[in-house]
Amino acid sequence: MAAAGAFDEIWGHGGPERPRAEFAALSQWLVDTEAAELQRRQQSAEAAFRQLGITFAVYGDSDAAERIIPFDIVPRVFLAGEWQRLSEGLVQRVEAINAFLEDIYGERRILKEGIIPPELIYLNDQFRAEVDGIRPPHGVWAHICGIDLVRTGPDQFYVLEDNARTPSGVSYMLENREAMIRLCPELFRDFRVAPVDSYPDMLLRTMQSVAPGNNPRPVCVVLTPGHFNSAYYEHSFLADSMGVELVEAADLVVDDDVVWMQTIAGRVKVDVIYRRIDDDFLDPLVFRPDSMLGVPGIMAAYRAGNVAILNAPGNGIADDKAIYSYMPEIVRFYSGGEAKLPNVETYRCREPQALKYVLDNLADLVVKLVDGSGGYGMLVGPTATKQQIEEFRAALIAEPHRYIAQPTLALSTVPTLVEQGLAPRHVDFRPFVLTGSDGVRVAPGGLTRVALREGSLVVNSSQGGGTKDSFVLLDDGA
Repeated sequence: MAAAGAFDEIWGHGGPERPRAEFAALSQWLVDTEAAELQRRQQSAEAAFRQLGITFAVYGDSDAAERIIPFDIVPRVFLAGEWQRLSEGLVQRVEAINAFLEDIYGERRILKEGIIPPELIYLNDQFRAEVDGIRPPHGVWAHICGIDLVRTGPDQFYVLEDNARTPSGVSYMLENREAMIRLCPELFRDFRVAPVDSYPDMLLRTMQSVAPGNNPRPVCVVLTPGHFNSAYYEHSFLADSMGVELVEAADLVVDDDVVWMQTIAGRVKVDVIYRRIDDDFLDPLVFRPDSMLGVPGIMAAYRAGNVAILNAPGNGIADDKAIYSYMPEIVRFYSGGEAKLPNVETYRCREPQALKYVLDNLADLVVKLVDGSGGYGMLVGPTATKQQIEEFRAALIAEPHRYIAQPTLALSTVPTLVEQGLAPRHVDFRPFVLTGSDGVRVAPGGLTRVALREGSLVVNSSQGGGTKDSFVLLDDGA
């Protein structure tokens, strides 16, 4: 029942007859609940998601422009001790990301001391010279981070990616939990599961904490590019959950370096903007002049210190995959200690020796664009065709600096309901870390993504992946 060589988080290496001791009760629940009943509950959840409009867009797919992300009824579970160790590592990493951004757009000590090659910063499209010298309110850059983790064994967790621009998926964390409470209430009687429904309050508290000045009731908004965006449901959901306005560019105007929201009752000064728009489109006066999604003058208001923008413009340099390869050194430089959450071993194709190794071993590696996302621009060597491998070989030779490569890990699995019944499927995990002027907080849960195709390691929703609820236990006595 277990994928060859993979550690199953419920069954270990023993299968359902010999589950991990801590999960014997959950494994017994899976055995006792008939497959038809699990299917019925799963279908009920997906029907509810469809009714609520919890969809995402697949760009370039005319047959299914809007679809739900498949939901799996079997939860992924973290023991309290596991979660404590993960949280400590996540806080350390996000503190280092914030320190790195403050430094890169300030004194650049890490470049002066030779920790990172300067060309990786200055020649990087994600480095925004327009932000140079700006200090965001309260010195917080990466307010909302989604740190993608993978697991290979009982105590082996690795960071796969750092998402510090506009990480998405938290609405699925919340809606998945709502579905599980409604459809599988017995699990919440048997296990002490940390609630996640406080996330909108945590996010609002984070936004309010970084407002400029001393306004005790700062006006916060969520800025969306509009309903055609793939994550529009999430933008709407979060604004509604926090009780703040969801706005588009046409709803905002900048006057004398102050951002105002236009309402039927007149103008209202805006203090904090949670933007879900990429830097390129944020302000046509500073970035792309053809942008219809941004707010002219918003960067002038930001530079003047009159508005906080979450996440801060320029953050893309911190989740670039070439910079990711230096995160152990970055953590050590700013924290003075070793990274509690290690990276996956990474080959920088810009380095000749690394490029030679990658070209010689393409069939065994995962190759990624340094600025890629969503599972696009990626080669998974073991499952790729000869033609795909040769196409990537040519791309690597032509532009090696645009790629990194990593070994193919035996990602952990979790029992998943498929047509044939329960079967192991590979998973990854995106916890959400919030940083305000009052500290760093880790939401007690996250987005578990599951590769629904047998043997697949690609969990992205745009590539056929699904999601699971993620239980964080309040104690290890389950």
